[in-house]
Amino acid sequence: MNRGLSATVLPLLAIVSACSGSPPAAAPVDVAAIEKAAHGGYVAAINSNNVDTLMDMLTDDIVYQAPGAPEVVGKKAVRQWVADYFGAYHTEWQKTSIGFTVSGDWAFERYTYVSSDTDKKTGAVTADIGKGINVYRRGADGKWRVAIDGWSSDKPAG
Repeated sequence: MNRGLSATVLPLLAIVSACSGSPPAAAPVDVAAIEKAAHGGYVAAINSNNVDTLMDMLTDDIVYQAPGAPEVVGKKAVRQWVADYFGAYHTEWQKTSIGFTVSGDWAFERYTYVSSDTDKKTGAVTADIGKGINVYRRGADGKWRVAIDGWSSDKPAG
């Protein structure tokens, strides 16, 4: 190797080697911003009472675990479930996040809820309180969507 070239190249190789020894630190995760986008967006979509608006907040492999019913799996099945629900009721949900954790492209949330469903035919109002767990997944577009929503009433069965 040429003496002049080695005097230039060797120090550069040492710098590159030193700098590549450990990966750069990951940017801190803004959990509050993710929670606001994911949780806030989902609750707003539910309260829109609009099927398409809600569907935009769900992954293609969405799973709904509603009380007293079998799981509803996949966007097509959940779309029908939501269309039937919104067709029969005007709904209003207050969901309070009581624990929100982010791990990579996944987020996990415990929540409590108070809901009110007004029957569109009779005007009868059904109120409920309960708790649930949401699993969110960040899509390739960066948007957080619900992959699983499982909830249960605190009211006794019967």
